[in-house]
Amino acid sequence: MTAPRAALVASRTGRTLLAGWLVLPVIPLLLWAFADRWTFPALLPQEWGTRGLDEALSAGAGGALLSSTLLGLVVAALATPLGAMAGRALASRQVPGATAVLAVLLAPLALPPFAVALGLDVLLLRLRVPPVVGVVVLLVVAALPYTTITMRAAYAAHDRGFEDEARVLGATRWRTVRSVQLPLLAPALAGAAFLAFLVGWSDYIVTVLVGGGRLTTLPLLVASAASATGNDAQVAVLSLTSILPPVALLVVVGSLGRRGREQDR
Repeated sequence: MTAPRAALVASRTGRTLLAGWLVLPVIPLLLWAFADRWTFPALLPQEWGTRGLDEALSAGAGGALLSSTLLGLVVAALATPLGAMAGRALASRQVPGATAVLAVLLAPLALPPFAVALGLDVLLLRLRVPPVVGVVVLLVVAALPYTTITMRAAYAAHDRGFEDEARVLGATRWRTVRSVQLPLLAPALAGAAFLAFLVGWSDYIVTVLVGGGRLTTLPLLVASAASATGNDAQVAVLSLTSILPPVALLVVVGSLGRRGREQDR
């Protein structure tokens, strides 16, 4: 077997194993989601149905899905451009004390989320910050390390020569950003936005402590349902609802990344 063919086989095998690693944990959830009755020692449900879906909808899954989606989108919309600006400034090496600035930006990763949320909750209450606004602000801060590091790496590898050529040919600064810089950085921006979306989508601690019950998201609903007994089908439906949208978004981000690499070639 030639070296290129061996590399292709190894790549396909790796993708297959990765897909299996991601899909296997979802199979029991799919079975439980449509199981009206599944008792030991049966290997498969004895009765199939949509009881879990009906219970999830009656528990407020639709509203929680909308809240989680909006929260993730708002966090991504705020943290991505902030991370892009910070990443560009750090990559240009023109920021005084760049190491200290980077350490401050990465601080949320080192601090315990529970302690931070519990401590800042008191401060936000004294400042009379609305709970939903407080949740968004803290999650944007939590997402900044991911967006900043992603965009810093992208700007470090970005060839400014394309922008210089566009300016020489008469393009304005805004048109250069819109027509040259953004298309070249689109895969990195999509990846940064995806990571920021996940921070808002999957958060539990900040939402429950700072939100004060004003914001019901899917993680809160899953935790509430899982704390009870006898509603395994409902928990499975809610868990699948929490998993599938990020997976679909990951596929879109991956396709953008492949398209960007093909354009570079």
